[in-house]
Amino acid sequence: MDHYVTGAVIRSLREKQGMTQAQLAERLCVTDKAVSKWETGKGFPDLTLLEPLAAALRVSVPELLSGRVIVNGNRASNLLRSRLHVCPVCGNVMFAKGDSLISCCGIELPPLEAEAPDDAHRAMIENVENEYFVTIPHPMDKEHFISFMAYVTMNRFEMKALYPEGNAEARFFPRSRNGKLFFYCNRHGLFCQKL
Repeated sequence: MDHYVTGAVIRSLREKQGMTQAQLAERLCVTDKAVSKWETGKGFPDLTLLEPLAAALRVSVPELLSGRVIVNGNRASNLLRSRLHVCPVCGNVMFAKGDSLISCCGIELPPLEAEAPDDAHRAMIENVENEYFVTIPHPMDKEHFISFMAYVTMNRFEMKALYPEGNAEARFFPRSRNGKLFFYCNRHGLFCQKL
């Protein structure tokens, strides 16, 4: 059975805060024996203690559960390294400039891996004045559709939401020679095509 939080994570985070087991126990209104059992894997904190435990250890609940601490730092200035995440439950689309821990509807979302488009998912791109006009000859019914297109350059990210029973088309302005087009099929995943 997979446990929702490991003793090694609790111990590591507690030690980073310079706390003893007794100090952590006092903050949570439990005994130091309970904290010792958590850290040795002989017991686990009650679910009602997850938020107070995360707060005492100065991490978020997702960080506590995953064991990965996210350091807030702007390291990814090139938007071409961006990551896209799509929730399989509600369809919410999230964009991150680099590695991140993103969850939606109670699910941790891994970043999508983009593939080169196949014949059924190839975008047609026209240069119209200083714009790209992009169309994708793809079904747009309620069961199978392109949900968004995103135009990405080193310093720009522009996303257009698309809807079933509409057209799979978008305009992006201004053109850039080094841009990429990302688009997402609700059945086949994320595709990337150079512009």
